[in-house]
Amino acid sequence: MSEEKKLKRSKSDKKILGVCGGIAKYFDVDVTIIRILFLIGLFCVGGGLLAYLICALVMPEEK
Repeated sequence: MSEEKKLKRSKSDKKILGVCGGIAKYFDVDVTIIRILFLIGLFCVGGGLLAYLICALVMPEEK
């Protein structure tokens, strides 16, 4: 039986709250790419910080 993927904050691959590590694990991409996308969102669009905080509040931490 295949295990269902769930979006969770990472405990093992985290710099601040584990949001980027959890997103990278969910989409099976390198965490550096996700961190760069959040930085681009922060500096260019201005919504990167808000998106990160919302994800940190909504996403449960992995066990």
